[in-house]
Amino acid sequence: MNKERGFSLLEILIAFSILALALGILLNIFSSGANNAAVAEEYTAAVQIAETLLAQTGVETELQAGQTSGQEDEKYRWLVTVTPFSPAIEKLNLQAIPVTLFKVSVSVNWGDAKDNDRQIALTTLKLVNKPDEQQ
Repeated sequence: MNKERGFSLLEILIAFSILALALGILLNIFSSGANNAAVAEEYTAAVQIAETLLAQTGVETELQAGQTSGQEDEKYRWLVTVTPFSPAIEKLNLQAIPVTLFKVSVSVNWGDAKDNDRQIALTTLKLVNKPDEQQ
């Protein structure tokens, strides 16, 4: 008896179906990983822009209350807000301290300005010497 052995057509179709399903899942994993890497790169760029603006504020120009805004790389919109800051410490005599505190907030937005708009915000305090009143 010569009995031939092999795979039936049904077995081959099931194997190809399993292979196609597995490849579809792997491609989905890789594409979502690439998308996450692109989003992380955008956040990194936005944080660098915000940190640069925080560092420049009060160094390149005099630190005073107000707002400035602009755009970086035709993608990132930023807003710098400087406001006087007084701590909520009642027992401290702030008039005797020869410096003024300013709160500096930087907000960086990017995206399509709709539902997918992303934002990063950084805030710090900066000191400015009070002008001499004895002159």
